[in-house]
Amino acid sequence: MGQCTAGYRERVIRFDTLTATEAVSVTGATCAVRCAHCGGHYLRGMLSPAEASRLAASGGGRLAGRRVKSFLVSGGCRPDGAVPLLEHEGLLGELARAGRLNLHAGLVRTEDEARALARYAAAVSLDFTVDQETIDEVYGFQGVKASDFIRAYELLSEFMPVTPHVLVGLHGGRVRGEREAVRVLASLGARAVVFLVFIPTRGSRFEGAEPPPVEEVLRVLEGAREALPDASIVLGCMRPKGSYREKLDAAAVRARVVDRVAVPTPAAVQEAARLGLEVVWSDECCVFPSGPVPAGCASPEEGSPL
Repeated sequence: MGQCTAGYRERVIRFDTLTATEAVSVTGATCAVRCAHCGGHYLRGMLSPAEASRLAASGGGRLAGRRVKSFLVSGGCRPDGAVPLLEHEGLLGELARAGRLNLHAGLVRTEDEARALARYAAAVSLDFTVDQETIDEVYGFQGVKASDFIRAYELLSEFMPVTPHVLVGLHGGRVRGEREAVRVLASLGARAVVFLVFIPTRGSRFEGAEPPPVEEVLRVLEGAREALPDASIVLGCMRPKGSYREKLDAAAVRARVVDRVAVPTPAAVQEAARLGLEVVWSDECCVFPSGPVPAGCASPEEGSPL
């Protein structure tokens, strides 16, 4: 672990509330795939293109009393794993003028597509797995291989900061390909990885499944910390609520296996205070650089993982 990263991590943790980032779906509530773990459920909570365009026209403005400074732009997947963002370049341009964009790009296959997305993106989020059974049975993509996820990461990384997202328990609550995904990301030189946790979601094929045990999630995070000592390890916003979330948050902060927590519970905040950590707060999405960077460390513009 680099001296800068190690010293900084010992005393600082970042918490992201996401209150100033609004989610947009370029496909509205429509998804052609309806993956087993989601079923299109989460698209329904995002702004439609028309709603997002009106908000952008107000300069970001306010939504439900919140100041909106950035946008997570996503949408339903096509059967080949792509998200049709570039079919909505007009909207991307409007949103980029109103705030910075985190693009949920899906599987990008050409350099031209990656270069085009880079015109609008401050950051890109990429769901990442290399487990073929999960690709076939959970995502249900057609003709997609693990190598397509690796290639998408490589293409996007040529032009913009990319934060892969690994969903722990993606296969119906079972942990099976997550550790291999971490190993591959380490070999690719990933500087930040967001870890999500499977949520049994009403209306999805996996609605009756259970989340992975907190202890198993922690083991995945511990393995990631070991494999990626200089990367930023982030506990992302998509994780079960209630006592499960409280237990996981407190344990992850206590073990110092995460550098950032999105939408932290009171248990996470209390644990950070107990450990005497300096807390850097952000009101935007956890993939955006935020807050001060110590002398000698990379700046956000240089792709700081901190």
